[in-house]
Amino acid sequence: MKVPDTQLESSALAPYAMHSSNSTGRQHPEDAHPYRGPFQRDRDRVVHSSAYRRLAHKTQVFTGDMGDYHRSRLTHTLEVASIARTVGRALCLNEDLIEAMALMHDIGHPPFGHAGEDVLNDCTQSCGGFNHNAHALRIVTLLESRYPGFPGLNLTNEVLSGQATRSNKSAPSSEQPLLEVQVVDAADSIAYDTHDADDALELGLLDVKELLGVSLWYDAAKRVQDRYTSLSTEQLRRAAIHQLIETLVSDLIDTTRLRLTDAQVDSPADVAAHADFLVAPSAEFREKKTELEEFLFERVYRHPTVLAERSVAGAALREMFERFSATPQLLPGTATSQMAEKDVARSVCDFLAGMTDRHALEEYRNGVNY
Repeated sequence: MKVPDTQLESSALAPYAMHSSNSTGRQHPEDAHPYRGPFQRDRDRVVHSSAYRRLAHKTQVFTGDMGDYHRSRLTHTLEVASIARTVGRALCLNEDLIEAMALMHDIGHPPFGHAGEDVLNDCTQSCGGFNHNAHALRIVTLLESRYPGFPGLNLTNEVLSGQATRSNKSAPSSEQPLLEVQVVDAADSIAYDTHDADDALELGLLDVKELLGVSLWYDAAKRVQDRYTSLSTEQLRRAAIHQLIETLVSDLIDTTRLRLTDAQVDSPADVAAHADFLVAPSAEFREKKTELEEFLFERVYRHPTVLAERSVAGAALREMFERFSATPQLLPGTATSQMAEKDVARSVCDFLAGMTDRHALEEYRNGVNY
């Protein structure tokens, strides 16, 4: 006999978790599904969207021209979802909501990663600029067209508000987001801190000796070497990555549990009223994470090879923006049908942001006319 989701959640989730029965619904009302809860449906809608599939061929940090080991935007997304679900389960939070938000958190990224985002933001200053977090909301509320009854994916208000929090991080807020939203944000940070370093090592932009000068990496490597003997450099690297993720996730869970207890949080309303994020690393690990992130910024994200790739990709995207802006009739029908009156720049941006890296490069190189 099937047990309704509300009964399962009431027995499995903490009182401060977001329960499906408390969802405020969707912009366009829909009947409840017989065997999927609202956040399960959100997850499935994201996974079946065309924007999600395109993440497989979009840059995370390193472009496809540099090899096939390193993360794409899609594999990064899956790793964030994996870490976030682990943390969510340990804290008795709503895993379906966490997974839905984790899988859509980077869906608004354009081709060529942050290089592409910088160019599109510069090119669209006349119509509000470009931010990948905000663009994700535009995709799931307008640009995806998969259902006859409404534009976008008609996701729950909780998923949309969680993404809105990501797009307005610098804006002052009178209340904190759901714990599930906070978990996704923390998992994203852990994923790129560890995996960007792993990719840089694989590509030869770093070596293990350099990373051993960073305290988080040194501690992880030491714990591995205390457990195993005679590891090759490759074995040490991979084991240290695993250990580092384990260490950061464990600290996050333990610290958050203490904060929840100390703050006497007993409902999502208590979470909203708290002074700051409850899901966060300890002070010790926050400082160590900052050290690692500063190292990655200087040695990886500003590496000459990475900067050269960014420059070439950015120039290509800028040239395409100018070409399509001058001749918007070259845009495909799906783009022109959504073009707001006189808002050519936004329509061109929507079209370019939806491209994969290889589509953008092919478009640039071949000058295809639509």
